[in-house]
Amino acid sequence: MALVTGGNRGIGLAVAQSLADAGHDVVVTYRSGVPPVGFKSVIMDVTSTESVDAAFNEIETKWGFPEIIVANAGITKDGLVMRMSDDDFESVIDANLTGAFRVARRSAKGLLKLKKGRLIFVGSVVGAVGAAGQVNYAASKSGLVGMARSFARELGSRGITANVIAPGFVETDMTSTLDEKRRNDIAGQVPLGRFCSAQEIADVVTFIASPQASYITGALIPVDGGLGMGH
Repeated sequence: MALVTGGNRGIGLAVAQSLADAGHDVVVTYRSGVPPVGFKSVIMDVTSTESVDAAFNEIETKWGFPEIIVANAGITKDGLVMRMSDDDFESVIDANLTGAFRVARRSAKGLLKLKKGRLIFVGSVVGAVGAAGQVNYAASKSGLVGMARSFARELGSRGITANVIAPGFVETDMTSTLDEKRRNDIAGQVPLGRFCSAQEIADVVTFIASPQASYITGALIPVDGGLGMGH
């Protein structure tokens, strides 16, 4: 069974569908709104340890231990550093980095019992190369790499892998609102000259979740069209 946090839209929903297409039983978590049709779902707020624990208790009671954990849930609060408040910084770190830790820590109980599993963290190319106006977001995504590699060392002897997928600019509801000039400027920074689709990210996540990737752990895997090459 696979668990995808923030799986009700965007990259998370694409990952959930890709894993389901590959034959996995998929549970998605969502904080608000409407759960996606066709998946088991539970409410989870990754900024709350109590909410994470309650969601896992529900999942384990109803369906068993998830073997594949995709920590995808996250937020952005962009702004220039001189105008960025403590709350803007801390809330992004709490959701994106500490939230992923809460999920991975709680999932480890089941993974250790199973003596196998996949921890897959959805990072970002900006975690390696940085981005003006995203000091908080870049810091949160950079932190995932050290965290995942520590999980890889700590849990590897139990057959549990931990990796980070690092997307570049992705076609999402948010980027679709950009004007054509801005989209072209962004795409011009990418060696492949285009945005990434959510499906292209989902395909890589599904591969890392597969038996074919059983010897890959502690890796930072870019899906960024070459934007972050060398980092």
